[in-house]
Amino acid sequence: MIDYDLNRLKIKDNFNFLHSTHTEFRTAKSIQRNPQEKGAMITTADKRNSVVILHSQQYKTKILDFINKSNFRTSTVNPTKTFQNQIRKTINHSTALIIQSSKLKFVNLNPTAPTTKGLIKMHKSDQAIRPIVNWRNAPAFKLSKHFTGKPKQFSPLPYSFNTKNTTELIQELKQTPITPTYIFASQDSMNMCSNAPITETKQILDKILNSNTTDPQIRIELLNWYDIITKQNYFQDYYSN
Repeated sequence: MIDYDLNRLKIKDNFNFLHSTHTEFRTAKSIQRNPQEKGAMITTADKRNSVVILHSQQYKTKILDFINKSNFRTSTVNPTKTFQNQIRKTINHSTALIIQSSKLKFVNLNPTAPTTKGLIKMHKSDQAIRPIVNWRNAPAFKLSKHFTGKPKQFSPLPYSFNTKNTTELIQELKQTPITPTYIFASQDSMNMCSNAPITETKQILDKILNSNTTDPQIRIELLNWYDIITKQNYFQDYYSN
């Protein structure tokens, strides 16, 4: 496995590696011309501005190791058709939030199950993967994307302790007076998304919508969206006793 730091490596077009004075760069250049013929592939490193070149079989093994260690079982049923019918039914009943003439904008016309790829954890000794799930072609993707801005539109939330991204965080830190007595604390949340309290979150959303005197029909439709989106889960974890 070869790891290249993009800060040291200039990439142009389709991984045209320059500065091939070192053996590693010459190797990378020969591999990238046709990685499939060489039995290799190019992927991205996790938490580093790098690309990784590794054997395709090695990459597949890492994916399978993650699946096996996570206690996943292969489903015998593809729920995509059922999920699609649920989304269409929900959209048809959302008369307050969606103009019926534009309802097709929120439907994936040819949905498929999500795909997964892995980012190589070069900073870990076993160089395992971080799974990244591409949900773009799943039935609920477009409705989910539309949903994210709706609670804020009808029930504005205070953003005193939230930041949109690292750029906003940097700007806020620049404007914050810092004294020698200040202490910075960093927190790393493990498995945050998979452990999100779905029922409690819905109760909080309902409470916020009520407190902002949101139209009752809009509130019902938003809560229905929340239900249908959070229940369309292609991944379930089975823990052995």
